Amino acid sequence: MTTINNVHGRINNQRADWVHSLNHIADNAVRFSIVIVLAWIGAMKFTGYEAGAIQGLVASSPLTGWLYSVFSLQGASNLIGTVEIATAVALLLAPLNRTIAIVGAVGATVTFAVTTSFLFTAPIAEASLGGFPAISVVPGQFLLKDIVLLSAAVSLLAKALLRDE
Repeated sequence: MTTINNVHGRINNQRADWVHSLNHIADNAVRFSIVIVLAWIGAMKFTGYEAGAIQGLVASSPLTGWLYSVFSLQGASNLIGTVEIATAVALLLAPLNRTIAIVGAVGATVTFAVTTSFLFTAPIAEASLGGFPAISVVPGQFLLKDIVLLSAAVSLLAKALLRDE
C-alpha cells in the first residue's frame, strides 16, 4: 500500500508542478499581450490618423471629453498615447519590482475601465439592425474586447497586490 501511496503522491506532485508552470506561462502571456496592445495602440496615438479616429469616443465620454478643452486634438491623443506606453513599460518591468507591477496593473485597469465605459457613452447602436442590442462594428464591436482586457488587467492587479517583496 505504501508503494501505491508513493506513486500517487509523485503523480500529484508532477501534476502540481505542471499546473504551476502553466499558471506562470499564462500570467506572462496575459501580461505580454497587454504590453503589446498598449504599446502598439499607444504609439498609434501619435499619428494624426489615430487622433482623429478616437475623437468621437473621447469627446462622448464625461471621463475624457474634457481633454479637448485643455489640449488640441493631437495633444489629447499624445497624452493618451504617453499614458498607454508608460503603462506598457511598467507592465514589461513588472517582474522586477512589486511597486512597478502595481503601477502598471493600475494603469492598465484604469485604461481599460475608461475604454469599456465608452460602450455606454459612444453611439454604438446600429440603427439599420433595429438599434440596441445590435451594435456597430466600429466602435461597438471594437470596444467589446476591452471587457476582456479589463478583466485581464484586474487579474494582473490582484496578482501584483498578492506578491511578496
